Amino acid sequence: MAKAHVKMTVNGKEVESLVEPRTLLIHYLREHLNLTGPHIGCDTTHCGACTIDMDGKSVKSCTVFTVQAEGASITTIEGMANPDGSLHALQEGFRIMHGLQCGFCTPGMIMRAHRLLQEIPNPSEDQIRFGIAGNLCRCTGYQNIVKAIQYAAAKLRGETFAEAAE
Repeated sequence: MAKAHVKMTVNGKEVESLVEPRTLLIHYLREHLNLTGPHIGCDTTHCGACTIDMDGKSVKSCTVFTVQAEGASITTIEGMANPDGSLHALQEGFRIMHGLQCGFCTPGMIMRAHRLLQEIPNPSEDQIRFGIAGNLCRCTGYQNIVKAIQYAAAKLRGETFAEAAE
């Protein structure tokens, strides 16, 4: 099978490769770029473990061909940390608010929450629950995930979580 040339920006760095046209983006990220944060969970878009940010949208990378990402700007969980290496507010929120247990869903959940907070900087609990509905967690009851996102939203607005809860 003839290979296709792809070029894109991933976590701020330009990458280009030759790939088989049927290569899924999740496999390209994990196997060609060694970005193993996005997880392979279901291959059917049901779980959201593979969620990334592509051109300003949450995308489940298990159902996108790499060739469809030609020219795209992609952010994975590996690109979320601050330039100085400190945790992004969402990563910090998940750590402090115990928004994870096994951690399998966490990269995709954080990536979806990142886009949600871009769309709605001060979401209500219902908006958060609706916004992350396409990302499944089999360990938690979602309560601490919601708190983690609320924590991050407050921090990104320059408030503390306690101030935001009032």
